[in-house]
Amino acid sequence: MMSPLTRRGLLLGAAALGAAAPPSSDDVVGQPLRPWRRGGLDIHHIATGKGDSTLIIGPDGSSLMIDAGATATPPPASLDIRPGPERRPGEWIGRYARRHLAATGRKALGALLVTHLHPDHIGDVGPDTPLSPNGAYKLTGVTDVAAQLPIDLLVDRDFPDYAFPKPWSAPFATNYVAFVRDRIRAGGKVQRFRVGVADQLVLAGAEIRNLAANGEVWTGQGETTRRLFPPIESLPAGDVPDENALSTALRLRYGAFSYFAAGDLTSHSFDGALPWRDVETPAAQVAGQVDVAVAAHHGMFDATGPDVVRALKPRAWIIPSWHVAHPSSDVLERILSQRLYPGPREVFATGLSPANELAHKWLTDKMASRDGHLVVRVAPGGSSFRVVVTDNRDEGDRVVSQSAVWPA
Repeated sequence: MMSPLTRRGLLLGAAALGAAAPPSSDDVVGQPLRPWRRGGLDIHHIATGKGDSTLIIGPDGSSLMIDAGATATPPPASLDIRPGPERRPGEWIGRYARRHLAATGRKALGALLVTHLHPDHIGDVGPDTPLSPNGAYKLTGVTDVAAQLPIDLLVDRDFPDYAFPKPWSAPFATNYVAFVRDRIRAGGKVQRFRVGVADQLVLAGAEIRNLAANGEVWTGQGETTRRLFPPIESLPAGDVPDENALSTALRLRYGAFSYFAAGDLTSHSFDGALPWRDVETPAAQVAGQVDVAVAAHHGMFDATGPDVVRALKPRAWIIPSWHVAHPSSDVLERILSQRLYPGPREVFATGLSPANELAHKWLTDKMASRDGHLVVRVAPGGSSFRVVVTDNRDEGDRVVSQSAVWPA
C-alpha cells in the first residue's frame, strides 16, 4: 500500500501540474463550457432532475464519477427529466461523461463510487426497464453509464456480501448486485470502500481521503478509524441504521483547494435519543474546513446539522436536489446562517421545484443558482476556484452564469 500523500507533497504535486498547464481563462456566458485543461480540476454536478451524479476530472485527466441516480418518482414530486424524456437518466449521465472526458483523451472512467444503494444514486427498475445485452441485469443509472463507457474500477460501501446491516431484497438493489456479479465474472474490478485510506480513489496530483462508511469514521491519524454503531444484532429492529446512514463520505484536496461530499449521510439522532446514528458530524469534523461542500441527503431535514456546518465552513454549498422536498427550509437557513460561521458564501442547487421555491421564498431568493449543471472549476495548482452554471435543457453545455473567482 502506498503511503498517504503529505500535505507538502500534495501542494508540490499540484504546483507541478499547474506549471505544466496553459493559463486558465474564464468561461463566457452564452457560450459552451470551455473544455477541461491539463492542470485544472473540474467537478461536474450533473443535473438530470432524477438523482445524484458527480463527474470529477483530475488535473492529469484521470476521472471519478460519484453515483448515477435514476429515480422512478414522477413529477410533480420530482423534477422533470433533463434534457428530456427521450433517454433514461443514466443514458444522459453517460453521454455527459463521454462529452467532457473527450478533452482528456481518455475513453474510460477511472473509477465510479456508489455512495449507497438507493435508486436516486444507483438507478431504479420497473417492468419496462430494458435488459442489458446479455440479460444479466437491467439498464438504469449506474448500469446505463457502464453501458456507455468502460469503468476501470467500481467501488461501493458493501462489496462483496451486500448484507450489512441485512441482506437486500429491493429490486433496485438486487439489480445492482446482479450487475456487480456479472462484472466480476467478466474480469472487472470491484472494491469495498476502505475508510481511512487515501490511495483507493486516485486522481494524480490530488488526494481523496475516504472519511466514512457503514458507521466507521477516519480518526484523522494515519489510516486508523473508529466505529460509531453498536453491534447491529444488539439493536431493536427500529433502530437498525438505514441505508442513508451508511453512506460513504470523502474529502478531496488539490493544492490549497478542498471539497467534501457524503452522499446521503445523516446527522439525525432522533433528537439525541440515538447519538451514535450521527455519522455526518464526525465525518465533517475530521474533514475540517473546506472550500466547497455538498449538502448531504439533498439538503433534507435529517442532514447537514449545525455542527456539520460549523466544521465545514465552505465558501460554496452545492445542493443536488431533484424532489419537491429538496432542500428543507431548516437546512437552507442553517447553511446561510452567519451565526454558525461568519463570512460570505453562495448556495447553488441543481434544481428547485416551483413549490419548494414558493414555500421557502425568503430563503430561496438568497440562492446563487436554482437550476442547471454545477461545475466547480479549480485553477491549475489549486490556488483558486469558481462555480459555473450550465444549461441542462440540452447537451450544448451553454454557460448560464458563473461566480466570482475565489481564493482557495
